[in-house]
Amino acid sequence: MEEEAKRKRREIGSRVLDKVGEVVSAIKTAKHVEQVICSLHCLAVLLFPIDPSLISGGLDEVYREQVINANIPSAEERKEWWQAFYRGAAFPTLARVLLLDVASNWLPCFPYSAKEHVYDAFFVSGLSTEVVQILVPCLQPNGNDGLDVSAVQSNSERLLLLFLENNGVVQMAREFGIAHQSPDFTKAQLQLFVSRIAQIVASVPDKARPRAPASLSSHLFFKQITIQLLGDVQERVKNLTNKEDFFNESDSDGRMLFVGEIFSRICRRGSSDVLLGEVIPRVLGDIRWCLSSCSGSATKEVFEANPRSQFWLRMMEAIKDPYAVERMSEQLLHQLAIEHATNIEAYWILWMLFNHVLKTHPSIRSMFVDKFLFWKVFPIRCLQWIIQFVVLECPPVANSLTKGLETHILLDTVQRLVAVWSKREFVQSAPVEQQAYVTAAIGLCMEQMSKEELEKSKDVMHSILHGVGCRLESPTHLIRKMASNVALVFSKVIDPQNPLYLDDSCIDETIDWELGLAKPEKRNLPASDENDKAKILTISEPEKDSNFSGSNGMDKKNKGESKKSSPFELVDPDEIIDPGTLNYGSASDGEEDDDASENSDSSSDSSLQPYDLTDDDTDLQKKFTQLVDVVGALRKSNDADGVERALDVAEKLVRASPDELTHVAGDLARTLVQVRCSDSAVEGEEESAEEKRQRALVALLVTCPFQSLDTLNKLLYSPNVDVSQRIMILDVMTEAAQELANAKIMKPKRQSTVLISTISENQPWFLPSSSGPPGAGAWKEVSETGTLLNYSNRYERALPSKPGQIRKGKTRRWSLRQANIQESHLEWTQNKFPVYAAAFMLPAMQGFDKKRHGVDLLGRDFIVLGKLIYMLATCMRCVSMHPEASALAPPLLDMLRSREICHHKEVYVRKAVLFAASSILVSLHPSFVALAITEGNLEVSKGLEWIRMWALNIVESDVDKECYMMAMSCLQLHAEMALQASRALEAAETTFNAKNVGLPSILSKGTIRIPYSNVEYQLN
Repeated sequence: MEEEAKRKRREIGSRVLDKVGEVVSAIKTAKHVEQVICSLHCLAVLLFPIDPSLISGGLDEVYREQVINANIPSAEERKEWWQAFYRGAAFPTLARVLLLDVASNWLPCFPYSAKEHVYDAFFVSGLSTEVVQILVPCLQPNGNDGLDVSAVQSNSERLLLLFLENNGVVQMAREFGIAHQSPDFTKAQLQLFVSRIAQIVASVPDKARPRAPASLSSHLFFKQITIQLLGDVQERVKNLTNKEDFFNESDSDGRMLFVGEIFSRICRRGSSDVLLGEVIPRVLGDIRWCLSSCSGSATKEVFEANPRSQFWLRMMEAIKDPYAVERMSEQLLHQLAIEHATNIEAYWILWMLFNHVLKTHPSIRSMFVDKFLFWKVFPIRCLQWIIQFVVLECPPVANSLTKGLETHILLDTVQRLVAVWSKREFVQSAPVEQQAYVTAAIGLCMEQMSKEELEKSKDVMHSILHGVGCRLESPTHLIRKMASNVALVFSKVIDPQNPLYLDDSCIDETIDWELGLAKPEKRNLPASDENDKAKILTISEPEKDSNFSGSNGMDKKNKGESKKSSPFELVDPDEIIDPGTLNYGSASDGEEDDDASENSDSSSDSSLQPYDLTDDDTDLQKKFTQLVDVVGALRKSNDADGVERALDVAEKLVRASPDELTHVAGDLARTLVQVRCSDSAVEGEEESAEEKRQRALVALLVTCPFQSLDTLNKLLYSPNVDVSQRIMILDVMTEAAQELANAKIMKPKRQSTVLISTISENQPWFLPSSSGPPGAGAWKEVSETGTLLNYSNRYERALPSKPGQIRKGKTRRWSLRQANIQESHLEWTQNKFPVYAAAFMLPAMQGFDKKRHGVDLLGRDFIVLGKLIYMLATCMRCVSMHPEASALAPPLLDMLRSREICHHKEVYVRKAVLFAASSILVSLHPSFVALAITEGNLEVSKGLEWIRMWALNIVESDVDKECYMMAMSCLQLHAEMALQASRALEAAETTFNAKNVGLPSILSKGTIRIPYSNVEYQLN
C-alpha cells in the first residue's frame, strides 16, 4: 500500500513537471498578454479553486472560450497536484519565470482580476515556507539578464505585502507545526530548516529598497510579524482550561521553535524594543488577570495552572540565542519601569518568563546575578526587581523588598558585590554611574540581612570598611556619598539603635540609593563662538568650602553695602590712616538691622533696664594695629581669643599695605598656613575662621606677591604640612591669580571728541578740509618711519608764502590725532598678573614627581596633584594672549605629557589635565603658534600635537563621561586654534610673496592638522 502511494506521488509529480514545462514554453513564445494569461490559468485551475467568470471578462472571444472550457479537477485531485507542485521542483521553476520574465514583460498588461487569480495566487495561496525562499531573494535581482530590475523589485515587494496581509507568517508557523509531526524531518533537520527560514524572513528589511513601502521597514515589518505570531498563539490558548491542554497540542513544539527563532533574529537586528513593545502589554494583561482572579495573595500554583503563562514560559525556552535573551531582558526591565509596573507585577512577570530557564540554563542565571548586578546599569526600581527575583527568590509584600527563607544566595551575592566594590581599582577606573549602581545593590541587599548573617559572611565586614575608607578619600562628593550610605546601612545592621551618619543629608529613615543620578542633565558640546569660560568644562573643587568671591577674594557683601550708591570711592593717596581704625570697622555695618525704625518706639522702655557689664573686658583687649603683633598673636596657639582677633584684622591690615608688609610678608604667610583654626575657633564657627585665614592669604599674595610666594612654594612640598594645608596653599594661589588678573586701577582716560566734521566738499571723509589760502596745494598722505605699525594718518600740502614773509619750511603737516586732550575721565585697566606668572608657576612645577617624607603627589596625594594642575591651568588662563603665555606653555606641556600625569588612574587628575590642556590652547595667541612654526620651534608644535592625540585617546577609551566631554571640548579648541594659526601663516606668506621675500626653509617642517576633517596644512 505504501509503495502504491509513493508510485502515485511520483506519477503526479512527473505530470506536474510536464505541465509546468508546457506553461513556461507558452510564456516564452507568447505574442499577446492573453496567451500568457491562458497558459497560467490552465495550470492555476489544477491547483486552486478558481471561478472562470472572474477572469474571462477582460479577454477576447477566443481566449475566453479556452478559460471557460478548461477542465476543473476534483478537490482531492487538486490537493494532490498542490502537494506535488509546491513540494517538488515545479514551483521554483515556474516562480523564477513569473518573478523575472512575466513581471518584466507582461504583468503591467494583466487585468486586475487576472493578476489576482492566475498570478498572485501562486504566491499567496501556496506553501509559505517555499514561497518565502523564492520571493525574498528577488528583492535584489541580478540585472545582467536584461531584466527590468525596478519592475522585478516593485513586484516582489507587492507580493511580500500580500503575503503579510494574508497572515503568511502565521501560516509558516502552522506548517512547521505539521512538519514537526512528519517522519520526513528529524529534530536536527527541522531545527536547521526553521533557522534558515527565520533568517530569510528577518532579512526582508535589509534587502528592500530605500524607497520601498513603509510596511517593509524594519520597525513596521517586525512589528507586524510579532503581532501575527502573538495573536495566533493567544487565540489558541484563549479557550484552553489548563496547562496540559497546551502541552498536549501535537504541533506546539514546531510552532514555538519558529517563534523563538524569529524573535531571536529580531533582537539580533536591534529591534528588541519593537518586540517588547508588543510583548509587555500582553504579559501585563495576563499577570493582572491572574492577580485579579486570586482571592488572596498570588502563588506559584496559580500561574503554573494558567495556560496563558505556559505560552510565555515556552516562548522563552524556545529562544536559544543568549544575546537575544539578554537584550529582551534589558528591554523588558526598562519598559516595565516606563510602564510604572508595581513590584508585585514586575516580580511575577520575571517569574513567568524566566523561572524555568533560570533553573535549566546556568547562563541565564549568570546573566542576572553577574551582568545585571555588576556590569549593567538599570534604574533603581529595576535593580530592586532583579534582587527580589534572583537573590531573595520570593514574591514581594506590597511594594517593598521581602526576604525569603533561603538566605545563602543573599549572603553569596553580598560577598561578591562587596569584594568588587571595595577594590581601589574599581573606584579609580569604573564610571561613576556603575559605582553608584553597585553601591545601591550592596545597600539594598544589606538592608535584608541581620547581624548574625553579616558576621557569617567571609571578609564582608573588612571589605566594607576598606571600601568606605577608599571612597571617603575621593574628592568627588558623589563617591563620598556612596561611602556614607553604605556606612549608614552597615551600622543599622550592626546596631540599629546607633546609626552612623557620615553625611548631614542622611537623616531620613529611607536611604536615597539613586544618589541624584535618576535624571542626569543633558550636556551639549559648547558652541565655537562662545567665550572661553563656556568652551571649557572646569573641574570640580569639592574640597573648597569658602564662600568668598573668586574675583578679589575678599568681597563678602552685607546689608549695609547694598545701600551704597557709589560704585567706588576715590582714595586720597596722601591721607594719613590710623591702622587702629581698621579694626572692626565694619562691625556696625554688618550688624545693621533694616527694621531698626520699627523698634524705635520701644527704646524708651528699654532705656531703664540695667546694662550688662559682664563682657566689658572685651573693650579693654588690645587692638592689633601692626602686622608684627598679628604674627605674634597667631603663633600663640594657647591664646584662642588672640588668634581669633588676629584673624579678624589680618586681611584689612594686609590690604592697607603698610611699610612693614614687605619685611613680614614671609613670616605672616608661614604663620597663616601653620595656624590651626579649629583649635582657636568657637565650636560651630570653624569654617568662618578658615575663611578669614584664606582671605588673608589671598590679600597677602595680591599685595606682596614675590615675598609671599617664596614662602608658600617652600611650604607646598615641605614635610611639615599636611594634605589640607597643601590644598589650602594651592586654593589661595588660584584665588590670588584670578584677583590679580581682574585687578582694577584708576588711570587717566582721554576725552573722545568728534574728529570729523561735516563738510560740503566732494572728497573722502578722512581727508582734511580743502579750505585754505589761495594757491594751496592738494593734501598728500605722509608715511611714518618711526614704527612698524601706524595707527594714525598724516597729510601735508604746499602753502603759498605771504608777501614780504620768508619761511624756512615749505610744507605744513596736519594730523588727525590731537596732541593735548583734556584728561577728565577714569579708565579701568585689567590684569596685573603676567608680571608674577612665572613666580606662581615655575617653583610649583619643580619636584612634583619626587616622593618625599609625607609627600606623594603621584600616588596617595592625588588630590593635591589635581589641585596643583588646576592652579597652573588657572594661571595660564590669567596670562591669556600675553607674551608670558608663550614662555610658560612649554614647561607646563612637558609636565602634562609625563606618563604619570596624563595616564593617571584617578579621574580627578585626568580632568585637571584636560582643563590645563584646554587652558593652554585658549591662552596661546594664534600668531605665536604660527611664529613658532616658522622659526622651527618644534617644542610648541609637538606639544600641541600631543594635546590633539591625547584628547582623541581620551575620547575613545576613557570611561568617565565628564572626561569625554572635556576631551571633545579640547579637540574643538585645538581645531579652532589650528585654523586661526593657518590663516595667520597664509597671511604671512602672502605678505612675503608680495615683497619677494622667501619663507624660512624650516617652515616646510610645520604641519597643522584639524581634527575630524581631511584638511591638513603642509607649510612649504
